[in-house]
Amino acid sequence: MAGPLEGVRVLDLSRVLSGPFATMILADMGADVIKIERPGSGDLARGNGPFIDGRSAYFMSINRGKRSVTLDLKSEKGRELFLKMVPKADVVVENYRPGVMAEMGLDYQVLSQHNPRLIYAAISGFGQDGPYAHKPAFDIIVQGMGGILSVTGEPGGPPVRPGVSLGDITASLYTVIAILGALRERERSGRGQMIDISMLDCQVAIQENAFSRYFATGEVPKPLGTRHPIATPFQAFKTKDGYIVVAIMGGEREQWPLFCAAIDRLDLIDDPRFADNYSRSQHYHILEPIFAEAMLKKTSQEWLDELSAMGIACGPVNTIDKVASDPQVLHRQMVTEVEHRELGRLKTVNTPLRFSRTPAQVRRAAPDLGEHTQEVLQELLGLSREEMEGLRSEGVV
Repeated sequence: MAGPLEGVRVLDLSRVLSGPFATMILADMGADVIKIERPGSGDLARGNGPFIDGRSAYFMSINRGKRSVTLDLKSEKGRELFLKMVPKADVVVENYRPGVMAEMGLDYQVLSQHNPRLIYAAISGFGQDGPYAHKPAFDIIVQGMGGILSVTGEPGGPPVRPGVSLGDITASLYTVIAILGALRERERSGRGQMIDISMLDCQVAIQENAFSRYFATGEVPKPLGTRHPIATPFQAFKTKDGYIVVAIMGGEREQWPLFCAAIDRLDLIDDPRFADNYSRSQHYHILEPIFAEAMLKKTSQEWLDELSAMGIACGPVNTIDKVASDPQVLHRQMVTEVEHRELGRLKTVNTPLRFSRTPAQVRRAAPDLGEHTQEVLQELLGLSREEMEGLRSEGVV
């Protein structure tokens, strides 16, 4: 069935993670994503392990649903072919260092002359302007510079990187949002525009609590482990045999007394120091040893059963293998399979997007390098088989 972006064509010049993750989401929603790669080597991510029969599992996990075309954009003929493709596209996505596309003569100013309706999305570490614009940046760099590392980890401990690439992924998500907004605006104006996404900007934008607290109080936020800065209890607890997470936020007037009863500390209920979430957070140093001692008395499952029966939000701290077999995750079909032309059926994470009429879905496996070069260039540019052979012999494709 057609997805909500059926009929939208994307020329994807991005590589590694921030751009490819964004274009994967567009492909899941039905866009025709044509991944332009360097002949012979392709996206650098193709070299990232682990491998399945020589193919990168990492690459396949973020490039599903796309068609791969090899094209040497450093050659004059390669650039000419790309410029001929631009009028047939709706979106171009790239994540090169600012200035690289201009050096190749393929920046927005040039491409928009070939297609005034083109939406051009550029992802970079620090954006297209400013004192850091030309500095190199990777995920860990912007997480550090954007403050994420300073608030992640245990109190008094060293900076801790979250277990996912928040710098890249956050930029990916904002890029998709911006592209969808630009497509909608184009319906009114008939004109495209350039989108400038900075990974550092995105890191600042997602820290709603840290910055709001700093602006309000002047106090610099610090690592708190798993707990919440203004809600208590709201964290992971060690139990007799593992860890669980407990959160009391909404409806706290009812749930705090219930939690106190569960840990056998009724004396805490009417203590004015613990009257509400914020007060409890201010006196966390008193509550922490009480919570820790109480939670060690029962197993994780015993606590989950008891707290769930009280209506208190709680859950296990699952390892990835348990998430992959979780009944809710499986019911929502978040683990699916895709057919690879040589590797057969491969498990993959599904899209979380759910539409009632125009489904987003994993539509095809990630492509092999240049798998669709002839198909796409014949389809878009009408090149003959002989012309294709000539381009191959010259190393253009």
